Amino acid sequence: MFIIEEELSKLPTCPGVYMHKDSLGEVIYVGKAVNLRNRVRSYFRKTSQADPKVRALVSNVAEFEYITCATEMEALVLECNLIKKFMPKYNILLKDGKSYPYIEVTTAEKWPRVVRTRELKRDGNRYFGPYTDGTAVWRILKMIDEMYPLKKCRQQEFRPGVRPCLNYFIGKCSGICIGEADEAEYAGMITEITDVLSGHDAGMIAGLEKKMMEASENLEYEEAAKYRDYIKSLRTLGETQRASMVRDRDIDILIPVITDRSSVIAQYKVRDGKMIGREITYIKDGPAEGTDNAGEILSSFIKQYYPSLSVLPREIILPLHIEDESLIEEFLNTVNSSNAEDKSDVMHKTRIVIPERGDKKALLRMASEDSVELSKSLDERAEREQERKDALRNEISAVIEYASMINGQAPVLIPEGDDREYRIEAYDISNFNGLDTVGAMVVYEGRKPVRSDYRKFKVRTAEGDDYGSLREVIYRRLKRARKGDEGFSTYPDIMFIDGGLGQVHAVKAVVDAFRIAIPVVGLAKDDAHRTRAIVFDDGREIELKGNRLLFSYCGNIQEEVHRFAITYMSGVKGKKMIRSVLEDIPGIGPKRRAMLLEHFGSIDAIRKASYEDLMALDGMNSRAAESVTGFFAERNREEKAESPEQ
Repeated sequence: MFIIEEELSKLPTCPGVYMHKDSLGEVIYVGKAVNLRNRVRSYFRKTSQADPKVRALVSNVAEFEYITCATEMEALVLECNLIKKFMPKYNILLKDGKSYPYIEVTTAEKWPRVVRTRELKRDGNRYFGPYTDGTAVWRILKMIDEMYPLKKCRQQEFRPGVRPCLNYFIGKCSGICIGEADEAEYAGMITEITDVLSGHDAGMIAGLEKKMMEASENLEYEEAAKYRDYIKSLRTLGETQRASMVRDRDIDILIPVITDRSSVIAQYKVRDGKMIGREITYIKDGPAEGTDNAGEILSSFIKQYYPSLSVLPREIILPLHIEDESLIEEFLNTVNSSNAEDKSDVMHKTRIVIPERGDKKALLRMASEDSVELSKSLDERAEREQERKDALRNEISAVIEYASMINGQAPVLIPEGDDREYRIEAYDISNFNGLDTVGAMVVYEGRKPVRSDYRKFKVRTAEGDDYGSLREVIYRRLKRARKGDEGFSTYPDIMFIDGGLGQVHAVKAVVDAFRIAIPVVGLAKDDAHRTRAIVFDDGREIELKGNRLLFSYCGNIQEEVHRFAITYMSGVKGKKMIRSVLEDIPGIGPKRRAMLLEHFGSIDAIRKASYEDLMALDGMNSRAAESVTGFFAERNREEKAESPEQ
């Protein structure tokens, strides 16, 4: 059991990120701390809980977890990445998705530029960051601008006789447009800049310090202050957290953590150059006594985990060499090749790396230091996870038992000692003003959604009728199972229906008609659209406010099935609207409509296409192309005429 008072005393005093979790183990808040012990303990002091938001958060905290970092800056960016990953309900979540700035060196261009950006792309350019100090980024860019006459414009090719811009005349561009720039000299400047941004800045800092002292001795204090700011900014960027790599690369860091009772792999994932968090995998049966436990655990994990992935990381960083390392690396690259969409694709290779210096060694050190903290609580963590799993299974067992009893059925319960999880199917109906009605089915096994088993239904016979739509969806689901359809072959232990007693009766009638013993319950909402109660076939309700475990669990399932249904309904409605526009174009039948959408991707792109663009498509003739351009030209005229600005 997780006893908060005891765990607070075990917290380290170093910087890091903490994650508050609810009774289901879901992350509900992510924060960063300079001192983990002081920050996390502050939540549970009475003075801190005067704030209603903090009081609400703390009332839902069942446990917490943390990841240690070397600096506050590492903690800050890792906090940002974890918030984006978990979207915790008590964090302030931005809709615009703002991120930290990067410095981009456009090395994919013949004459690279150095620019500030917030987007990390796979375009062959080099990205440095992300940086938490935007002012430092601007200062460094200004320094580069003053020290190096680099190209500023986006233009890649220049016509003969072009007139150079002002930057050339003031010495801030080497005259690429008029052929005065030396390619080797330019490449040397870019190399110097990338070296500095990569952290090899000692030489440049020493040079700037010398210039600062000279300016100060000459009483040129403004000039000296400028160099001082440059030095400060370089050092700030040099502290860029190891939680974000400067290269656009996916990396996994694997650390084996072995205690007296547990063996796990702590997996630290760097995606798109940013560390996105830590995942823990328990090893069911440890290696035989007397073997190299750490090496064998790493080897077994790599061989079993990575072949199931569709995309493998480019590098797997390990703290030690493993047996058959080269052979395993070759095996991973065979997996990469088999994942190619067609055999002509060139897939990246996956390397196993045991770093000895540099950024990767620093990343490994950070992960290793955190894994030491992790090992202290590993056995307790496994025990709490089992307790949570058992508690939820007992709650679901009680619901299944009562729902079966009121229908005179013997409940099918998981026997004690069996590690299987209950399988739950949840259903929701969604429509747009009574039209485009769809049904959605999501599947959970224990606390985990089984997304490969989600199913969607386009309602055919009962549009606008919630009960009729549910009956149709359940009938089609059970009929597919009865016919041996593999996608529907596994029956649930219980069905959750979004709605109250009427919805339960509608579904129960179909289940009974198939003579299948599946309990059915409803999930009723309150006026604020939060899950309020479990509704049984006999009208009895279990209020969930007093049961934190079931309240969180049922609420999560109900939100997920509602999200899935809404997403599907929106897609159906959108496609219908697109089809209706194209169907109005004379001479454009189903095949040409499909071809146009496949090639251009959207109605707006088709509207902007020229006659020549349309004629370049196979299957288009002059009459059809003229019909499309004429149709949209007429629509444009009508929209202009109706515009209030005209």
